[in-house]
Amino acid sequence: MKAISFIIALTAVISCKAATPQLRFAWKEVDFTWDSPEQREAAIKDGVFVKANNLPLGLARWNNKIFVTVPRWKNGVASSLNYIDLDGAQDQLLKPYPSLKENLVADSAKELPSNSSIISVFRVFVDPCDRLWVMDSGLADILGSANQVVGPSLVIFDLNTNQLLHRYFFKVSDMKEDSFFANIVVDVNKNTCDNAFAYVPDLGAYGVVVYSLKQDDSWRVSHHYFHFEPLAGSYKVGGVEFHWTDGVFALALSEPRENGYRTMFFHAFSSTKEFCVSTELLRNYTHIDKNEAFHDFKLLGDRGERTQSSASFYDENTHVLFYTQINRNGVGCWNSNKPYTPQNNPLIFSDPEIYEFLNDLKVDNEGTLWFLSDKMPRFIFKSLDPNEVNFRIFSIKATDAIAGTACA
Repeated sequence: MKAISFIIALTAVISCKAATPQLRFAWKEVDFTWDSPEQREAAIKDGVFVKANNLPLGLARWNNKIFVTVPRWKNGVASSLNYIDLDGAQDQLLKPYPSLKENLVADSAKELPSNSSIISVFRVFVDPCDRLWVMDSGLADILGSANQVVGPSLVIFDLNTNQLLHRYFFKVSDMKEDSFFANIVVDVNKNTCDNAFAYVPDLGAYGVVVYSLKQDDSWRVSHHYFHFEPLAGSYKVGGVEFHWTDGVFALALSEPRENGYRTMFFHAFSSTKEFCVSTELLRNYTHIDKNEAFHDFKLLGDRGERTQSSASFYDENTHVLFYTQINRNGVGCWNSNKPYTPQNNPLIFSDPEIYEFLNDLKVDNEGTLWFLSDKMPRFIFKSLDPNEVNFRIFSIKATDAIAGTACA
């Protein structure tokens, strides 16, 4: 009987073991598809391509494409907006999007070569209407001889034709002296594609810019909750200690509520608290009383100590908010049907080696959670070892990721 009981207990433990994300792609250094070997050699010679200065950061999936961004942190980024094939090699070359020509812009450029040109992208968003929304900061060689080639702009591509649909440059009133735009989420459904709204956080000057596609206009939203927490600005990742004052950065949208509007969950990068607000307020911000609207922004709760997060994404199927955990080298989650407490925000994956710095995550329309890990603190403050795997992309079914946790 004891032996049978032991076998039953062991079986129960094995069956409850958490699923493990699958490593889909991995690189020691990234390179791109070039028009010819001679073009690549010339780019290296001229300093247009410095392999060690290219760090993947953002991702999104559309059909057989996984989009991967490479911001121009340093000089020599050959292509900032790229994709890889879903079923391609694990260390495949990045394919510039919409083309290499539109990305291969000199760091010292004074203007856009064309309206489809891309300068520097951190995050992108794929909407239900088969469009790719790109937040182009327009800033090259950020950590070096920073050059604002062009003002921040939203760039929208038709993914079925790979053609530019529209480019919108932010207005002067959208920006402040310390503004920095590096993320984007889009509020739209496939039946009303023309009535899309983009929400863009300003992590440097603590605001959110709202853009209406139908109106082709934008406006800035301000609130105290967009600021960073002074006691949550210290990090130690990959053996590097650093201090950041990044404000509102991670935005995530719920499913539409009964009134047709969504809830936008948001938090500052350097913060452990989560907030929310209705998109009804964001869409109509220019027509409402700002003092009354102040109280419509709500504090959900606190995740707990060392829970700073760079990215979040709400999965409508599971009603779970997934988010990265920078200081804890992993991914956390919260079921939106439960109170927002540390106990209801479990760390579902954690590994200081392979998840050293999780920079972005998304759930695709098939219910798969994708996340990208790099070693950005080492890249920024020290240097990366080209003999080590430095960049990884993982995937797992969202339902498998939360099975057996407080998020289920």
